[in-house]
Amino acid sequence: MKKDSGIQKGVKTKKDKQICYRSIQSLASKYSISLLCRVIGISRSGYYKWVQRQCTETEKPKEDQQLKQLMMKCVKEVKGIYGYPRIKAWLFRKHGLIVNHKRVYRLMKEMGIQAKIRRKRKYFGKKSEKVVSDNLLNRDFSASHPNKKWVTDITYIDFGKQRMYLSVIYDLFNNEVVAYKLGDQNNLKLVLDTVKEAIKKRDARGTLLHSDRGFQYTSPKYSDLLEKCQIRPSMSRKGNGLDNACIENFFGHLKSELLYLQLFKSKEMIRRAIKNYIHFYNTERIQLKLHSRSPMEYRRMAAS
Repeated sequence: MKKDSGIQKGVKTKKDKQICYRSIQSLASKYSISLLCRVIGISRSGYYKWVQRQCTETEKPKEDQQLKQLMMKCVKEVKGIYGYPRIKAWLFRKHGLIVNHKRVYRLMKEMGIQAKIRRKRKYFGKKSEKVVSDNLLNRDFSASHPNKKWVTDITYIDFGKQRMYLSVIYDLFNNEVVAYKLGDQNNLKLVLDTVKEAIKKRDARGTLLHSDRGFQYTSPKYSDLLEKCQIRPSMSRKGNGLDNACIENFFGHLKSELLYLQLFKSKEMIRRAIKNYIHFYNTERIQLKLHSRSPMEYRRMAAS
């Protein structure tokens, strides 16, 4: 017993214990674990915990490799637009895997994966005003049901030496694109056609439609169309882009996840790409604030 106690006192460092554990493991086929632990001066529980850790550490690299393969599949599927929170949600949605976000982030760094970063929108100055509405939205971007609050704006798409314009109406209930129109000119017709497209799809009576103070939205014809459709107009304060931040956020995603990743050579290519992206955005693209659902999935869930 004195000999055993002396050996146990000598086992002080982690390195010493590792040597003892490996010695016990190598002799386990000839002698009992209890005897070996007693002779060397190591507790049986400590030895078994070490064995369990060894098994876990052996399996972890295999699991990491499997996760990396699935994550690369996700990256290819969404063309690299997801960061680690959405990849984590994708692993659960598509494969039922619950993975810690820190682990997903670590594996992304090992693989050299990084979400595409959005560029800032250029500012072209203030536009003239004609018919101005109050800011009824007042930065309250929440909505209790579909078609309660819409926001709208126009962005430009450059290709070669040409430019196209995209007008969008966006539902704040579930961040869904209700209607959009592409045009060669940034004019009143583009905006009116977008509103007409939206009211074909939805009952917009009583809907609040928020915009900035662009010349199209301050036009008497625009005001008359909204009144005819029983839509309530709302406009951002003068020179305050944050009052319409939600639609700007959508355009940021559109550009970083589509327009900056491809080279467009014709208007037809742009039209097809925009159509496919908006379909993906509405039906497939995971949004964390919608409980990891797409806009249409969230709307259907709310209706059920």
